[in-house]
Amino acid sequence: MKALALGAKAVMVGRPIIWGLTINGEEGVSQVLDILREELYMAMVLSGLSAIKDASRGILFGLK
Repeated sequence: MKALALGAKAVMVGRPIIWGLTINGEEGVSQVLDILREELYMAMVLSGLSAIKDASRGILFGLK
């Protein structure tokens, strides 16, 4: 969320995907994506955001 708040249009998460694939195949990739999705959701909730498009630099400093 920090990268998106700083203006990134996308964030690469390749390494965790490979780790999930190595450990548990397709199910491992699915688990990694679920974890990342849940972590992003929790970060948004804790920041008071209802949509990722609302993320801005201000959330990094406790501002909205």
